[in-house]
Amino acid sequence: MKKSIVIIYLMILSAGVGLISCTSGDSAQKVEYGKATEELIQIVDNNPEIKSLLIASLKKAKSINPDKNTNPAQSLEEYYEFVSWAETSMPWNLLQSNDYPTMYDNIIQSLCYFYFLNDQPLPQLEDRGYFNNSLQYVEPYSSWLTTFNKTWGTYLDTEASWKDEYYQMALKDKKFGLDQGWYEDPSEWKTFNEFFARYLKSPDQRPIASPEDHSVVASPADSEPQGVWQIDENSMIISDNGVPVKSMTLQSIEKLIGEESEYEQEFANGTFTHSFLNVNDYHRYHFPLGGIIREVRIIDEIEAVGAIVFWDEENKRYAFDPSRIGWQSVETRGCVILETERYGLVAILPIGMAQVNSVNFEKSVQPGKEVKKGDMLGYFLFGGSDFIMVFQEEAGFKLTAPKTEDAKYYQHVLMGEEYGRLGGGDLSFK
Repeated sequence: MKKSIVIIYLMILSAGVGLISCTSGDSAQKVEYGKATEELIQIVDNNPEIKSLLIASLKKAKSINPDKNTNPAQSLEEYYEFVSWAETSMPWNLLQSNDYPTMYDNIIQSLCYFYFLNDQPLPQLEDRGYFNNSLQYVEPYSSWLTTFNKTWGTYLDTEASWKDEYYQMALKDKKFGLDQGWYEDPSEWKTFNEFFARYLKSPDQRPIASPEDHSVVASPADSEPQGVWQIDENSMIISDNGVPVKSMTLQSIEKLIGEESEYEQEFANGTFTHSFLNVNDYHRYHFPLGGIIREVRIIDEIEAVGAIVFWDEENKRYAFDPSRIGWQSVETRGCVILETERYGLVAILPIGMAQVNSVNFEKSVQPGKEVKKGDMLGYFLFGGSDFIMVFQEEAGFKLTAPKTEDAKYYQHVLMGEEYGRLGGGDLSFK
């Protein structure tokens, strides 16, 4: 991406986003940047450590990938330019390269690149306990990432963020499923986030598995199940290295649910499962079971990507390693405690990824309300996401979603399809 400051300024101004004039400590030239970028510059100018770390991270990223086409931000000033561009850019435009042919591919490459720049392991950060020892975990830079994501999310809520050209791009990319006839009329989408959190055309586009059989757990979202794990008597997940979900390696169920909940200790000896939503998935989530809502909370966390983001020199692409502990990021998450009639309590936790603007619940989701399997629970805005379910011991949960041909992974399931079963049987936990 090679854009002059003037061009970026005009594009952002035309989108109706206010700009703030500022002067970087590294340059006497007065330039115009977006609000989040202006805040970053103030942080860098007033914090020598952050400035040193950011310069070191950019320098290391440049040494790994010196190509300006796929790594345009190679200096502090270029990074400010890139971030300011990103504040009002479409998610597939952070990297403007013809090497990525589809909308989905461009989004993935753009998001990976954004974090590649600040996810470089630095020797200065060793022994601080950070995942990957990278800048994105260091305050106040870590908090600034939240500012950037919220600013970007605000833009994606404006009508400047959507037009027919973008719809045609998504329609052409089969990964988004717009050709399947599943979704509401596209005329309903006035912003990118309205497209991203699109409604189904009708409930029959996602039939609910065995709606009257309370032992069948319906998939809460279009997603790929990641597995199921037992929980011990101390409410710790039984796993040699814990379970990687976002930038956290999950072990304590009590910590996951949070000490603010009166139910944090209710899942000893139970089971834990989670599934991953990709950026192209239907991003509204539904109740996997029926019951009575006992608790509803939103829990804020960090907004680092948590991935081991790297440059694949052979294929000239950015990528991340999902086998590494903590490959995603635990940031904002919701927590709903549902009391079922026969199978005890279920903790339901939608979890946002780095560029998810927010985790949202329907207004009707309130303590004391009775819900049915398949009822709307809420929605994510932009980003990939994850969905956790935790069952009590007496539920006897078993993950029944089909596996791939090599039996190494679970197949992608649609919301409403059978995800698992409750009660008795020969349970095989992996």
